Amino acid sequence: MTDPAPAPTTLGDLAPEQFEHHARVLAHWIAEYLAHPERHRVLSALAPGEFRASIPAAMPRDGESLEAILADLDRVVMPGVTHWNHPGFFAYFANTASVPGILAELVIAALNQVGILWRTSPALAELEQVTTAWLRDACGFPADWFGMITDTASVSTLQALAAARELDPALEVRHRGLAGRSDLPRLRIYCSSQAHSSVDKAAITLGLGAENVVRLPVDAGFRMRSDALDAAIRADRAAGYRPLAVVATVGTTSTTSVDPVPAIADLCARERMWLHVDAAYAGVLALVPAQRRHFVGVERADSFVVNPHKWLFAPMDCSVLWTRHPQVLKRTFSLTPAYLETQEQDVALSLSDYSFQLGRRFRALKLWWVLRAFGQEGLAARLQQHCDFATRLADTVVRTPGWQVTAPVGMSVVCLRHVPEGVTDEAVIERHNAAILDRVNGSGRVFLSHTKLGERYTLRLAIGNLRTQWTHVAEAWALLQAATL
Repeated sequence: MTDPAPAPTTLGDLAPEQFEHHARVLAHWIAEYLAHPERHRVLSALAPGEFRASIPAAMPRDGESLEAILADLDRVVMPGVTHWNHPGFFAYFANTASVPGILAELVIAALNQVGILWRTSPALAELEQVTTAWLRDACGFPADWFGMITDTASVSTLQALAAARELDPALEVRHRGLAGRSDLPRLRIYCSSQAHSSVDKAAITLGLGAENVVRLPVDAGFRMRSDALDAAIRADRAAGYRPLAVVATVGTTSTTSVDPVPAIADLCARERMWLHVDAAYAGVLALVPAQRRHFVGVERADSFVVNPHKWLFAPMDCSVLWTRHPQVLKRTFSLTPAYLETQEQDVALSLSDYSFQLGRRFRALKLWWVLRAFGQEGLAARLQQHCDFATRLADTVVRTPGWQVTAPVGMSVVCLRHVPEGVTDEAVIERHNAAILDRVNGSGRVFLSHTKLGERYTLRLAIGNLRTQWTHVAEAWALLQAATL
């Protein structure tokens, strides 16, 4: 038997000198990318499975050099990237990684904080409270709202609806669950037909069932009809259901419509129901004093969600959940096994007590840096500019023969479609506009998405990227017009 090869003297991380060198290389690469995003197609041209086929099926036996790994950014990764940082990204809702946010992410990764308890990262726990309070106050929301950061609005809404089940302790859902409960009526959640699908997913996850999400009709402006909500609640009570919560939307995904929150809040107060307001996209618009008309009545919400990673230029993922019932949220989730007990637990806030997730990232750092780098006035000016671009585009569209604006433009999204002269068949109009969308997105210059408003297939241009200027909007409009020919 031969002697084994001698073990290396160290088995630790790569040398700090290697990090410093390659970090400089990577910083230059990122700076070049941010300076010239237009060099790339917005929408990746790869076919399904093509990216995966470009990578070996198994991990390497021996470690590879960082030079080889970084080289694969351009060779392998970039062809498979859809560029959300591109100023021509007009699909869904924008998501911009800004310079201060990117820098913060580097620090977040380096420090690698795990916010289980206050003592596992006092800075994480307390900065999260500071930043959510800064944003709350700058938006003019109630000073007694308790804030925390989750990853996405889907999780924020899930936690809010979990708390709604705990608002009435007599339901005993936390301890007894829902299954096999003959003493517990079926619980119902109400939202409009335009509400986000995360409401349904939350109901599925919480065991309430998608069948118990009651989607209500909307008016001509795509807002929830409060009279329909009232009627649905009365009918459900008569049928033996238990109305639990209403999810009102301020800035719906398709059209950015705003549900009548004051009337909904009145019904929730009458029925002792939890009111959750989903303002994932639009909530930050409250930073603009002239735009606060959209937020009348939200101070009466039991919970409220906004995503700084959408329109506030924080990199994914960063969703802020506020509630005026932190004690209910804590009653819903707090669980402290012996190995997590600490001497300061009665005086120091541990955010794991308010969530089903035990660990959490240091997301507050990137929100803090973004808020400081741009400031309240700088953020407000950028948001208002996006709204101005949308208004300008909508005015242009309605003056152009054959084109329609299909929903009110109240924020930074324009819904539009082209109707050929003499055509009234909605199926034909849908195929025509779907073909327009394919041609425009196929250009690689811009990326738009679509929606359906009733039976009408509609193109949707959402402005919200930090780097978008009017020239990019104008280019999208020119491509749309050319695609009709």
